[in-house]
Amino acid sequence: MKTYTAVVEKCKDTSYYVGYIPGFHGAHSQGDTIEELRQNLIEVIEMLLEDGEPELESEFIGTQNLIFA
Repeated sequence: MKTYTAVVEKCKDTSYYVGYIPGFHGAHSQGDTIEELRQNLIEVIEMLLEDGEPELESEFIGTQNLIFA
């Protein structure tokens, strides 16, 4: 079993949830809800994995909060 981390944002203009897998070329999607986005991402990843396990271009490490005074 393989786990991928998705970055999820909400577009102000369309109100869609947009997600992508860092470093996994082509692994991105959108949805009206977080659950729809999750299902769409799973479908995209399954489709991309049909060509074999990808060599990720980068590895997601985490996020940082930057505080400005």
